[in-house]
Amino acid sequence: MRKVFALILLVLLLGLFFIHNVRADELEDLQKQINDLQHQLDLSKNATTPLESQVKDLDGQLSAIGARLNAISADLVQSEKDILEQKKVLAGTVRNYYIQSFVDIPLLTLFATRDATDTLRIIAFQQLSSKSDREIISTISERVAKLADDKKRLASAKAQIDKQSQFLKGEIASAKSFQSQLEGQISALSARQQEILSEKSGTFQTTVGDVPLADDVASRPDYNPGFSPAFAAFSFGAPHFKGMSQYGALGRSKQGQSYEQILKAYYGGGIEIKDQDPNTQINVEGYGTYSLEEYAKRIYEMPGSWGDEGGMEALKAQAIAARSYVLARGGSICATESCQVFKPEPKGGNWEQAVNATRGKVLYANGQPFSTWYASTSGGYQESYSSNGYSTPGFWDTPNGRSGWTSQAYEKIAGSPWFYKGWYRSRSGDSCGRSHPWLTSEEMADILNGWKVLSEGGGDGSRVTPLGSCWGGNPYSMGELRSIGGFTSVSGVSVSYSDGGVTASVVFQTNKGSVTINGNDFYKVFNLRAPGRISLKSGLYNIEKK
Repeated sequence: MRKVFALILLVLLLGLFFIHNVRADELEDLQKQINDLQHQLDLSKNATTPLESQVKDLDGQLSAIGARLNAISADLVQSEKDILEQKKVLAGTVRNYYIQSFVDIPLLTLFATRDATDTLRIIAFQQLSSKSDREIISTISERVAKLADDKKRLASAKAQIDKQSQFLKGEIASAKSFQSQLEGQISALSARQQEILSEKSGTFQTTVGDVPLADDVASRPDYNPGFSPAFAAFSFGAPHFKGMSQYGALGRSKQGQSYEQILKAYYGGGIEIKDQDPNTQINVEGYGTYSLEEYAKRIYEMPGSWGDEGGMEALKAQAIAARSYVLARGGSICATESCQVFKPEPKGGNWEQAVNATRGKVLYANGQPFSTWYASTSGGYQESYSSNGYSTPGFWDTPNGRSGWTSQAYEKIAGSPWFYKGWYRSRSGDSCGRSHPWLTSEEMADILNGWKVLSEGGGDGSRVTPLGSCWGGNPYSMGELRSIGGFTSVSGVSVSYSDGGVTASVVFQTNKGSVTINGNDFYKVFNLRAPGRISLKSGLYNIEKK
């Protein structure tokens, strides 16, 4: 056992020596830090596991020794009681034996008896008595000595094992504490993956602004990537998807709906349109104070040109939403798209006409100005949200509900370039070397291999990050992931949708047969692994094949 214990201790010390040396190094690369920390954690756990087993064995031995000590102690107690009773007998026996050793003389016995028969009988009795006395003395003495010796030896063994157990428990506690620290570091460093998801998912505020979004030919489904099979992920809309869709409002306006109808469609029948004092003061960060109406005239959230395209009612709905939003924030607001885009010069034209036509009008819910969220394009489904204890509806933004999606979606009627788009550039225009969002069969299989690692393990999930120099780190190579997941090619794909406005599942035909992936799981792994800036911006998406 000493050899096993020494070996385990050596492994632990070597592991800890290695760990602390690695921790002392200055690691330049974030992903390398994650990998090294994970390696250290594995070493520590591997060293700790046999120690825990050893402690368990030692505890078992201690328990058995304790039970034996208890039995011996009980035996000693009983023996002591017996000895007390036997002390008189023992003392008499010893005295008799001592006397017998002097008087046990055959000649005296001969003179003390009447005949030879008595003499022989007395001599035999004396010999038997002496032997019995010696045995009694020896037995009692040996028993006491043996019990005392056993108790002493077992107590010593218990002390030694207990000391070993305490030492190992201390080492295990220290290792566990170290492992906890490593796990915390790994968790913190893996936040890089969350940053990637945040950037690729596009968790930013966006509106149409003053100019409609430019259309990118390579982002459309009719683009020819020049190879086949080719796969691309197309998002319906871009974040966020709550409140009023600006392109949807334009489509509704073109269909003849009034601003009241548009507002109630997006914010629900429980809202009220009320008149607010137009001279209410609004504080704009960096620009000073304006009256509510002068503030509204300087909002650049919807193109004034839409008024010439049948969109005047959409402009009016936007003006009311802009007033409501700033009042719901307490009358103090920033001037960027993080709040509402404000410029010091009045916008004029159709926009100012829409502001004047709705002078002072504000949306209320439960007696307070309602926080009217809005964004460019939702992709045909509006998500519900709550403010002032009031919730907006969640619905398919078409004249006929889901049955009208996607052909009759109001955003499609309005011609939103974000209604159905393949994303491969960042907002600044960087594409990380990609000229389109289409992936080869091997590249799509690579994403499935990443999903395999994230969903079933078998690899380092923190290395499932995008390939390409724009992301850095230490992502798995395609070959490394292939050796784990086993997917080498994808030949087909189909998508199903839920009534709640999200992609429910994606089914791939692969070299390993049909594979079904939960829609949200694929959304996550796609944005974590897709090369360059290729990404999904919405949980409502489609995968196309050419």
